[in-house]
Amino acid sequence: MTRARQIAVVGKGEPDQALTPMAEEVGRRLAEANAVVVCGGRGGVMEAAARGAHGANGEVIGVLPGDDPGDANPHVTHVVATGIGHARNLAVVASADAVIAIGGEWGTLAEMAFARRLGRPVVALRSWRVSGEGAMEGGPGIEMAASPGEAVELALSLSGHSG
Repeated sequence: MTRARQIAVVGKGEPDQALTPMAEEVGRRLAEANAVVVCGGRGGVMEAAARGAHGANGEVIGVLPGDDPGDANPHVTHVVATGIGHARNLAVVASADAVIAIGGEWGTLAEMAFARRLGRPVVALRSWRVSGEGAMEGGPGIEMAASPGEAVELALSLSGHSG
């Protein structure tokens, strides 16, 4: 049996009126494609993506920074309570075949960097644009998406997983 694709959805942890409907649609579309959503398990973009996936009968893995599984938002179907704080960002993206970043702040940027360091493709939807010198010019491995549908399509096609 082949395991399902796991796509991480990362982003701003606080509620955001502009990002919430996008994250919900991303979660729903991922569930409809039989992908498992991996997220930080708390609020904001994480909760919206979890709500979208759960509403479409999808699976959601929430990787929490604390040690209490009860801290997960109510849409998470599987909880991993790490007790390691911000270091859990690495566990979120390491558990994914691809990452979709929606909006975000410093933690999101760290997750994008961890994902790329691990060779995971990243799709940015109203999120960070990164670039560097030489081989890092243009932010290799980070694709920009204009809509939730495009973000999901890109993440699934780049995941390199035949599930």
